[in-house]
Amino acid sequence: MPGAPSQLDMFDYKPRLCQLNGKECPAEYLKGERFAFIRGVPRLLGTPHEFSQHGESGAWVVNLLPHTSKIVDELTFIHSMTTTQFNHAPAQIFMSTGHQIPGRPSMGSWLTYGLGSEAKELPGFVVLISGENQPDGGKACWSSGFLPTVYQGVEFRSKGDPVLFLTNPEGVSRETRRESLNLLRDLNQQHLESNGDPEISTRIAAYEMAYKMQSSVPELTDISKEPESIHKMYATEPGKKSFANNCLLARRLVERGVRFVQIYHRGWDNHGVSAETDIVQRLPRLCREIDQPAAALIQDLKQRGQLDSTLVVWGGEFGRTPMNESRDRSKFLGRDHHAHAFTMWLAGGGIKPGVTYGKTDELGYNIAEDPVEVHDLHATMLHLLGIDHTKLTYKFQGRQFRLTDVSGNVIQKLLAWGRTTPLSPPQRRRGVFLLPCVIRRGQGVL
Repeated sequence: MPGAPSQLDMFDYKPRLCQLNGKECPAEYLKGERFAFIRGVPRLLGTPHEFSQHGESGAWVVNLLPHTSKIVDELTFIHSMTTTQFNHAPAQIFMSTGHQIPGRPSMGSWLTYGLGSEAKELPGFVVLISGENQPDGGKACWSSGFLPTVYQGVEFRSKGDPVLFLTNPEGVSRETRRESLNLLRDLNQQHLESNGDPEISTRIAAYEMAYKMQSSVPELTDISKEPESIHKMYATEPGKKSFANNCLLARRLVERGVRFVQIYHRGWDNHGVSAETDIVQRLPRLCREIDQPAAALIQDLKQRGQLDSTLVVWGGEFGRTPMNESRDRSKFLGRDHHAHAFTMWLAGGGIKPGVTYGKTDELGYNIAEDPVEVHDLHATMLHLLGIDHTKLTYKFQGRQFRLTDVSGNVIQKLLAWGRTTPLSPPQRRRGVFLLPCVIRRGQGVL
């Protein structure tokens, strides 16, 4: 969710913060602190929205998310996420690649490099975008970095050709295209044999995949053929650019063997400088956009028997402050960037359901129990996919690199089956990163 959703107005309910609403923030929280926009001594801001507990787990969820509230027993909430970055682009890149500077492979690239893909006519790593625009981190968020570019994320567009230049030009038949590609393949193969550049192999594979996608992608992205009951479940509108359509498309992708689907829905940067960026008017609209589709994705995967083999992860790049930003004395309510503590939720794929992990202090400012760093999240996700995060490496510029760099610990308390070693290769999964992302395991798991 690029822009960073306000955990304090969605999942991390703080009654004490509401009691102190409008009071000056205690000095101990401000000493040596650095904010993106807050200046001077800010005032505490309790949520203007109502919360209630749901399910057997008793999870607190804002009333703006009625559909998510119904599936809380399928979810695991991590209230103690923390990151080292408090500006959007580096934080999004860090969440996607494990490093804040562009140039490292994204998680989807690492997974397709490590596990391959079961899809024969589709890329192993697909990116779907809705909301205001692309994420601030841009295509660095799904880059293959120093890995061969065959592992690059492929963006599917919502309008026009799903992939640019996939359709043959007017007057070019499929047979002519095949003959042209055969010639290019032979020439590239000769070039590869003469100098051994691995990027030539990538080029050959890319041409062949594009040819296959000319028939597979149009059928895949035509969600209009789904039953009316499914459209009602997701609130989808075929042909429209929306988070709902992308959630349904993510399910269709993992059904066809795509390893990793990354969905971006930008617009969560609720600073409160206007009605379009506040938490009173803007946040409810954003919740309506994602609530039903995200819940439907979980329910749909479960009814198809695929949730136990699909890891779904929802979250942003960081959280929001417990104080009102009040930039230029704005009368609108909003929150600044906050890297110390935020919330994410996970479902399926071997995660223990109905659990709340970690805790923040009474104001939601600092983590009070069980901090989870970004590298810990990545290590846990890779573990659920059957990978020891310390062993998925690639040698570049003289040393071995990995997604978790030199950090990361698997969060054992979140594992549903209680095992401490990764799954064997036949049991590995796939996934959807709703940042959100969907990652699928193999067949016959558990």
